[in-house]
Amino acid sequence: MDFKKAYKDLYLPKTTPMLIEVPEMVFVMFNGRGNPNDPQGEYPLALALLYALSYTIKMSKMGSEKIAGYYDYIVPPLEGLWQLPGGKSDGIIDKDALTWISLIRQPEFVTQEVFDWACESVHRKKGLDPAKARLQKMTEGLCVQCMHIGSYDAELETIARMNQFVEAQGLAHDFSESRRHHEIYLSDPRKTDPEKLKTVIRVPVRKA
Repeated sequence: MDFKKAYKDLYLPKTTPMLIEVPEMVFVMFNGRGNPNDPQGEYPLALALLYALSYTIKMSKMGSEKIAGYYDYIVPPLEGLWQLPGGKSDGIIDKDALTWISLIRQPEFVTQEVFDWACESVHRKKGLDPAKARLQKMTEGLCVQCMHIGSYDAELETIARMNQFVEAQGLAHDFSESRRHHEIYLSDPRKTDPEKLKTVIRVPVRKA
């Protein structure tokens, strides 16, 4: 199971903005704050923990833990929900002031019991403290999204085109604590040239 191929509308949009209704999905999440590029910050810890939990669940097929409803799958891409103080989420610039939620989608068979088992296993085998991670369902609802190709710092041009689309469609942005600027990272920045990075950008909207 490859979620990116099975749900192309969610993970492989065109480079022109589009309207989408995002359904309920299950995620492992980690709340943090600060510049994601700070090697001493929370972001590297969040990524290490989220990937450890996700791969522990995926590779459970190799061990004694038998998960009800399990099927083999590719771990979905890393995602991020971003926000500036005061709820502002559009045109992110001051990275030190960011609050964020890092998240990775999970198959529907991942229950709280499965998540608790994965947390115990990651703590025991890898020495990572899973206290800040959680399992949560999220329904984003009505959004505008677009594929951005290029560096993360060049996203403002794509966001500007999305803003124009929102206005042209008679919609309004709907940012809040629970509805944030959303990015899905389809490329590995360690192996991909900045100008070739593929990132899905998604913003919450409502009818004006």
